[in-house]
Amino acid sequence: MNLNQVTLPATNVERSAGFYRSLGFVQIVSDLPSYARFECPDGATFSLHQVAAVAPDSGVIVYFECEDVDATCQRLLERGVRLDSMPTDQRWLWREAYLSDPDGNVLCLYHAGTNRRYPPWRLR
Repeated sequence: MNLNQVTLPATNVERSAGFYRSLGFVQIVSDLPSYARFECPDGATFSLHQVAAVAPDSGVIVYFECEDVDATCQRLLERGVRLDSMPTDQRWLWREAYLSDPDGNVLCLYHAGTNRRYPPWRLR
């Protein structure tokens, strides 16, 4: 099995869709006011589904891998996107920056290289 689709809750799908387009994602489905879907460069997709309320602090984080996290964050800042944290090297050998969508869904922009699948502590 491969993971290739994640659906995020949104109280206002149209507003959230605009946010994800501003990040550079390509919108491939629009069924407003209840649904929108986006495609990532590798072909995976994610969508937005209308809900009455989004649970705060759900603990869910959606990770988007970037070849150059610093350059990606700089482009987003120039577009007026607010970041919750700037790129930082983590002890698990990933470089990460965080932001939130309009409903508070937490997003991580990261680069891990080979450490994503093959960290030094990977089980054999």
